[in-house]
Order: sequence, then structure tokens, then C-alpha cells
Amino acid sequence: MAMRTFDFSPLYRSTVGFDSMTRLLESALRADEGQSSYPPYNIEKTGENAYRITMAVAGFGENDITITAQDNSLVVTGKIAKTEENTKFLHRGIAGRAFERRFELAEHIRVAGASLVNGLLHVDLVKEVPEAKKPRTVKIETTAPKSATVLENQAA
Repeated sequence: MAMRTFDFSPLYRSTVGFDSMTRLLESALRADEGQSSYPPYNIEKTGENAYRITMAVAGFGENDITITAQDNSLVVTGKIAKTEENTKFLHRGIAGRAFERRFELAEHIRVAGASLVNGLLHVDLVKEVPEAKKPRTVKIETTAPKSATVLENQAA
């Protein structure tokens, strides 16, 4: 596995407050390199503020899968209960091995629900930005700018 490095210096010219972004990207690359590809998954954008993670989990039932959302992290784990010991397989192509898949979620993303249909686990996510965090228009005044002292006195 070759270590990939990226030069993020061009981003610093046009961004403010994203100092930790490079660390997040580098840790995501390292985590992805070390993570197995089982089970396979898709990430879709299903609407303006809606997303869906679909995982192929053939052989797993609702009771075999646990979905945990905490802070900005989503963890999907699967473990099939023991099958009968006397079962003799002539061919075993359905994996059925235990797994843990982690996803880092952006700020204000919450898990809206999950469903298991035809061997596919669908985890629906929604982005809910609080009113205070939504973009707002700042009025441009034509008067002289107020000094910092006047602004502090008005705030008090």
C-alpha cells in the first residue's frame, strides 16, 4: 500500500478556519487503506439535504446488525448468530463474517432511519442546519464604521 500525500497549501489561500481539515482527510485516507472492502457499500445523495448509505449484507437479519450514531460518527456492525454445527456446505459463497464499518458524518447530519430490504441495508441521513447557522445577508451601511469600543458598549 503506497502512502498518498497531498499538498493542501493552495486551499489555505482561500479558506479560513479549516486548519483541522487536512488532518481529517489524511486520517480518512489511512483508515480507508486499512479497512477491508467487506461489506460493499454505496453512498448516494437522494435530495438537497438527504443522503443514503446502502450496504450489501446478504445473509444478515435485522437482529444481526447494530447501527450506532454518536456525535459525528456512524458505526454499522454485523454478526450472525451461530448457525447449526451439522450444516455441511458443498459451496459457501455468502460471506456472513462479522464486520464493522465506520463513517464520519459532517456537522448537522443525523440518522433519519434504516431499513433492510432484499439483503441491502439502507441508512437514511438528513442534513438539518439550525436556523442560527444558516446563511444570512449582512446589510452594508454607508456611514462611517463604528470603532470596536462603541460596538462593545452596544453589546453590553
